[in-house]
Amino acid sequence: MIQKIKTISGKRKTAVARVKLVPGSGKVIYNHISYEDLNLFHKLALAEPLRIYANVLGDELKYDFIIKTVSGGKEAQIQAARLAIAKALIEITSSDILKKAFINYDRHLLVADSRRKEARKPGDSKARAKRQKSYR
Repeated sequence: MIQKIKTISGKRKTAVARVKLVPGSGKVIYNHISYEDLNLFHKLALAEPLRIYANVLGDELKYDFIIKTVSGGKEAQIQAARLAIAKALIEITSSDILKKAFINYDRHLLVADSRRKEARKPGDSKARAKRQKSYR
């Protein structure tokens, strides 16, 4: 039986992605589908951290990435998975060179975007809209 090594998560808006690292050959499985079967932009987004890893360190991956996402929309789930893959690569290699390469390429590969939807205010219509004044 294959032992799971680590579980690492990434968040974007309300989407949460959890990556399980399993000993293997570098396959990426996203929500029970090979990432090769995703549409082009989603496939490229998930491949970015892996390509940077290959360019910077150049060695073969010894882990498979099994990604499961919950909540949020499709784009936010992909971005959360991208963040989780990058964090997982940093954790298994503990390489400062790789960390700097990720940050130079795109800071959101390692740092979660903390922006959230602003809450509606009580008694008003929307989060930023104010009630109109009537002077007459």
